[in-house]
Amino acid sequence: MLTEQDKQIIRELQNGLPLVSRPFKVIAGKLNMTEEGLIERIRSFIAGGQIRRFGAAVRHQDLGYLYNAMVVWDVSDEKATETGLMMADFEEVTHCYQRPRCLGWPYNLFTMVHGLSREECVRIAEKISKATGEKNYKLLFSTAELKKSSMRYFE
Repeated sequence: MLTEQDKQIIRELQNGLPLVSRPFKVIAGKLNMTEEGLIERIRSFIAGGQIRRFGAAVRHQDLGYLYNAMVVWDVSDEKATETGLMMADFEEVTHCYQRPRCLGWPYNLFTMVHGLSREECVRIAEKISKATGEKNYKLLFSTAELKKSSMRYFE
């Protein structure tokens, strides 16, 4: 059972972390807690499954990366996990996941890359291809930025 303070912690966390060197200290101050106490409570939420994912959404355009491409790969199912782990290790890859193939769609691995130009995204895909030996891929460039939002609780 969540306490009222637990709900306040969740409300604060879902608003995003402040862009400071010690964001949990700032949030703890708002909640009249210690930084250590807040971090321990967050860890207990993760261990208990109340928080299943703790991530960051970076707006790549704000950082100057104006182009992004989903690189779709047709990788043998036997090598998909190993190859996906290799692809995910590239610093230029922000997302990497495996999905089932569909009729007429042979691709089963997906990597998202960002660049300052279309050409840079192409070079990144070529670099990944060379390193993994995977040659059957296609770049799908984004044409619009869609709003990203997460679930909101205890509003």
